[in-house]
Amino acid sequence: MAGEKFWNDPEETKGILKERTLLANAISRWNAIYKDLEECEILLDLALEADDEKSAEDARKLSEILEGKLKKFTIEVMLDGDDDTRNAIVSVNAGAGGTEAQDWAEMLFRMYARWIESKGFKLNMIDYQAGDEAGIKGVTFSVSGDYAFGYLKTESGVHRLVRISPFNANGKRHTSFASVFVYPELDDTIHVDIDENDLRIDTFRASGAGGQHVNKTSSAIRITHAPTGIVVQCQQEKSQTRNKEMAMKVLAARLYQREKEKQNKKMQAMHDTKDDIAWGSQIRSYVLHPYQMAKDHRTHLEVGDVAGVLDGRLDPFIEGALLSGAV
Repeated sequence: MAGEKFWNDPEETKGILKERTLLANAISRWNAIYKDLEECEILLDLALEADDEKSAEDARKLSEILEGKLKKFTIEVMLDGDDDTRNAIVSVNAGAGGTEAQDWAEMLFRMYARWIESKGFKLNMIDYQAGDEAGIKGVTFSVSGDYAFGYLKTESGVHRLVRISPFNANGKRHTSFASVFVYPELDDTIHVDIDENDLRIDTFRASGAGGQHVNKTSSAIRITHAPTGIVVQCQQEKSQTRNKEMAMKVLAARLYQREKEKQNKKMQAMHDTKDDIAWGSQIRSYVLHPYQMAKDHRTHLEVGDVAGVLDGRLDPFIEGALLSGAV
């Protein structure tokens, strides 16, 4: 930053300033943790010398707080990928299982919405397709917050649910599948060239409850990228122009992630497993019957409180996947 020509390129400057801020924050957090560690050691020494139970209790409480801070810091230090600090675009789609799968997709969406809320992140709806009888066929939304993509990238894959069907009068056990795709949201520092001639743009009337424009004007946009077959759509905004802007943003993110995955064989192999949203391709199973268990098949982490997981308590799975290098 001290260089004479540093401010000549605004785009490059913006990226470096952002990197500097992230590094400065990391150093600041580490210094705070180190200071807490020194204070904890002093308290413990005093407790041992004076046989003071109160000082010992204070040291114990401080060490627990310190452990939590250190764990969070360790996770964030590991989020050092090119896109980990970016916001995320998430798509949840129902798979094999009909109405059951559509209901399951809606449960997953609620799970992520609760997790996003608990993190203090912001959710912005891009597209929402209601199910035929219940649940949703698919939903796409953006997540804004520090390291949003870094955390949520661990959720990409197929999710499997086993439960007693609420849609079956005979009360039979049913297995449902839904897929989750996570892409980094691109900012002005990255530009993806998209040839307009490769696009097919269709307009249609937005569906579902909404304002005065819903179901009255063809404001919803569906864009098909011919070379890759990628299809994106947006119908949440009132204007056709705004819906097109959001759809193009999602398309750019998907094309960018597609190229990134081509360069990384491991990520490409994981992506290939998402093509078939059914048996044998899941990254996590949620079993509600005949026992209660949520299991991550990459890290083998098992959690008995499935209701808590479905209520947004995803941190053990996300942290486990990051620490194990499963993503």
